[in-house]
Amino acid sequence: MLAPNDKVVVTGAAGLVGQNLVRHLKIRGHESVIALDKHPRNTAVLRAEVPGVEVIDADLAEPGEWERSFEGARVLLLNHAQISGLSYEEFERNNVVSTRNVLRAARDWEVPYIVHISSSVVHSKADDFYSRSKTVQEEVVQSFGLPHCILRPTLMFGWFDRKHLGWLRRFLDRSPLFPVPGDGAFIRQPLYAGDFCKIVLACMDEQPQGAVFDISGREEITYIDMIRTIRRVTGAKTPIVRLPYPVSGLCFGWQGKPCAIRLLRHNSWKRLSFQRHFRPSTGPLASVCGRPLSRKRYGRRSWIRFTHE
Repeated sequence: MLAPNDKVVVTGAAGLVGQNLVRHLKIRGHESVIALDKHPRNTAVLRAEVPGVEVIDADLAEPGEWERSFEGARVLLLNHAQISGLSYEEFERNNVVSTRNVLRAARDWEVPYIVHISSSVVHSKADDFYSRSKTVQEEVVQSFGLPHCILRPTLMFGWFDRKHLGWLRRFLDRSPLFPVPGDGAFIRQPLYAGDFCKIVLACMDEQPQGAVFDISGREEITYIDMIRTIRRVTGAKTPIVRLPYPVSGLCFGWQGKPCAIRLLRHNSWKRLSFQRHFRPSTGPLASVCGRPLSRKRYGRRSWIRFTHE
């Protein structure tokens, strides 16, 4: 087990996992914690919430003075990741290039052990920018040959959750409806960030060599029940709507181009009218504009019956 004065370096320290992890390190009595992140708003929150931590604003994709912070470190918690974006270049820069730079610094300063926080998407059926770049990131970690273990957590939630269940919660607040693909009965096992941090600390102490651990929450819940729970706890009134898979894809946006839906009522039927949205925005259900979907594929106007809760 590490001593309280052993230096620990955390990359991606101002995101969901990082904020919780740094807090757990301080609660456990670690006196020398170096927190690296490039997002000023998030690092400001980290400085305010966890005083006594050395927070360094740095872009790890660029070599710099941040590398000197690895001097004397006993453990590196490699946690940085690009989660969302519109081009693969963003993911490659922040998940692959930055990881190579961090590992070179760890090698140069002879950091004895690395805990790499990867993702369960590396062995899922997903094929997107995030899953591809996280797969390459794992390969980079393994190729350096430094003592390490790899953790693959599933969907997480907890304090400072802005991009997972927190995003879904904001979607409920801002959208006229919440689209659920199909019947929504597919299983999820969300992982509480606090529980995951305890696993990270255990790996930091035990230092298993070359081990890979797939980690999920113990409780199984269907996707639609998870959304119902968020709606109940937050008091949101947004109707939850089951839609065919292609239609729900329209609502959330395809290939980074958000789409909009317009709710109309006609007698006792509730119907949907679709319009594609080309405005450069990453927010869900942005204002309706643009041109209709292809008539050849959808007809002059596509109407779909749906039930809502």
